[in-house]
Amino acid sequence: MSLIEEKLSTPVVDSADVLVVGGGVAGVAAAVAARRQGADVMILEKTALFGGLATNGLISWYEPLCDGQGIQLMHGLPEELLRLSVQYGPDTLPEIWKDRSVPVDKSKVSPKKQHRIGGRYATHYSPTMFQLAIDELLVREGVRIRLCTGGVRPVMEENRCSGVITESISGRQAFTARMVIDATGDAIILSRAGVPCVEGQNYFSFVAHEMGAAATENILSRRKWHSIGANLYGGGHPEELPLVSGTTAEEETDFLLRGRLCLLEEIRGHDHMKYDITALPHQAQFRKTRRLAGAYTLTEAVRNVRQERSVGLLCDFDNPGCWYELPFECLYHPGFDNLLAAGRMISSDGWAWDVTRVIPACAASGEAAGIAAALALRKEASLALMEIQTLQDRIRKAGVLLHREDA
Repeated sequence: MSLIEEKLSTPVVDSADVLVVGGGVAGVAAAVAARRQGADVMILEKTALFGGLATNGLISWYEPLCDGQGIQLMHGLPEELLRLSVQYGPDTLPEIWKDRSVPVDKSKVSPKKQHRIGGRYATHYSPTMFQLAIDELLVREGVRIRLCTGGVRPVMEENRCSGVITESISGRQAFTARMVIDATGDAIILSRAGVPCVEGQNYFSFVAHEMGAAATENILSRRKWHSIGANLYGGGHPEELPLVSGTTAEEETDFLLRGRLCLLEEIRGHDHMKYDITALPHQAQFRKTRRLAGAYTLTEAVRNVRQERSVGLLCDFDNPGCWYELPFECLYHPGFDNLLAAGRMISSDGWAWDVTRVIPACAASGEAAGIAAALALRKEASLALMEIQTLQDRIRKAGVLLHREDA
């Protein structure tokens, strides 16, 4: 491989107490949580719209906040963002979860995710309406926003990140910060800072949105997923295709082009006047690309096990009655003082990685990271020396449950 040598002088254009890189659900939650703790917060998003896979990626299904037995486990920003996702658009919330001012009628509870009356506290939503609602939330909370701005390189001073180099239509720019939260979904900032990371493996699984001509009461029953390739467990993955990490531009390009061409082949015979593909994903829908190898790695071995240093309680979306408590150490590496992870790239493995990568869990880890970042600023302490009791108290004040027995 030939190399091009570069010597660049990059202007520093702005600074913040907390810089959040990535505007998916995790990044949005982190930015809002840090701002509510009084920090000056800036969020950088490489695309034109917030929401990540939940919106740009068309994965418009908000996984459950309850245990499948009628008990809500997740509160705080995970619930706030669920409600935000349907604030201006349609929903499929089961009847027992519509009005949270009244207790759940346990006689109607069903472990099914999408039972109309007693299903789990989950919903489909309109990704475009969710995007508009996220804009409103960030502006209202006073988070400073830069769209169409990709974070490309951390600025490191030994084990501290003093800022991030970006690329945009403005050219190459630098933003300095006292705390940096990597919410890119791919650990872009962490990996380029030298933080130990682990690559994942992904099946080929492509989702577009389609709509037919039949009129119905709920518009969401017309706006359906058109799925191609593998299911969650790999069933349907093309035998000739290797699994990929999704951490190169070549892999992203192949995924997107292959998915669109397969989709076109499937719809060639449809009636053009009664059928439409209403949306194509604006990003590759990889589940697990690259994640932090943190101070602690969450695994299935600690399912339904209390964690004394928990910063959030997570639902197992596919196994009713199962839950995880998220240790703070999943959000950072002890060799790096002021770098936090949020979202699908926190330190988890195996099925626990699947649990932590979905929308409500991303919101939970984002909220914990945002509060931790603001607290570290106030205490002027490294993450490894964080006073866990103080952090847990702040997270509880935000309405978050930390242990199963709190529910």
